[in-house]
Amino acid sequence: MPEDSIDHINFDELNKKAISQPLVKHIYTADPSAHVFNGKIYIYPSHDIDAGEAFDDLGSHFAMEDYHVISMDTINAEAIDNGVTLHAKDVPWVHQQMWAPDAAHKDGKYYLFFPAKAHDGIFRIGVAVSDSPIGPFTPQPEAIKGSFSIDPAVFEDEDGNYYMYFGGIWGGQLQRWRTGTFNAEQPESPTAHLPKDDEPALLPYVAKMTDDLLEFAEKPKEIEIVDENGNLLLAGDNDRRFFEAAWMHKYNGTYYFSYSTGDTHYICYATGDNPYGPFTYQGRILNPVVGWTSHHSICEVEGKWYLFYHDSSLSKGVTHLRSVKVAEITYDKEGKINTLNPYKD
Repeated sequence: MPEDSIDHINFDELNKKAISQPLVKHIYTADPSAHVFNGKIYIYPSHDIDAGEAFDDLGSHFAMEDYHVISMDTINAEAIDNGVTLHAKDVPWVHQQMWAPDAAHKDGKYYLFFPAKAHDGIFRIGVAVSDSPIGPFTPQPEAIKGSFSIDPAVFEDEDGNYYMYFGGIWGGQLQRWRTGTFNAEQPESPTAHLPKDDEPALLPYVAKMTDDLLEFAEKPKEIEIVDENGNLLLAGDNDRRFFEAAWMHKYNGTYYFSYSTGDTHYICYATGDNPYGPFTYQGRILNPVVGWTSHHSICEVEGKWYLFYHDSSLSKGVTHLRSVKVAEITYDKEGKINTLNPYKD
């Protein structure tokens, strides 16, 4: 639900109709990546602040500078803010805009993956390590070699391999990498270098991680998202094509790749039979929320599946001041996810 359509909203009534309430209210949180580590829920969100930046389609007003970790003993328990776990000033290569992160666990170590703009203005993806799921996290001195764009999501497959999914258009700069190198022309335009509406949409990327989870083990590959006929979704198919917010989960042996459509505000998903795809579009997981962005994760907790997402209801529609929420999702007999409406009629 874009910001220009919120003037008529009664937020007190909207919050009564919401299917879930913000998990924390003392700070603004967004882009939640949720995991169960050692039987406890940990949520790795971005931390929204009001930095006074003007709204633009490059996302300059999303000026986040640190990360907090939210923990919950159970899905219905109080959400605990464990404080700042990593700050931009702690990372030598970071200049600004620490956007949506993710986390992973391996061999007693915890890894925080995060995008940020380097000092040259190009988004890269970094990694920081801790002995605890709540940090503090110690960053590597350089970004992951060969990384670019935003929204890292790291998936641990059942065979022990880890894969990073990433990418985001407009302010996420993915369109500037179409030739394999960064295109710096028209820096103030978020839509320069996008394909035409009748051309295939830009695709997210995946790369297997090295055993230590600190680098890519291979050159990132594009992930094909296709329609029911096996054709790539087109750039003009704004209701279905990838924009940002990649996430991967596995249900009954099937790989579910989910993502945000950005300017049309849906969380959609596609399915495949391996981590690299291709993935066939299946439908919507979440209809539009209040606020311009929609970004999520999907996590199994004690045999049930939950969608962690955000909206801007607590801030009364301020686009860059969002709040993390959670709602249960269900599957039909064919494995399709039943679409959620974030607010009851």
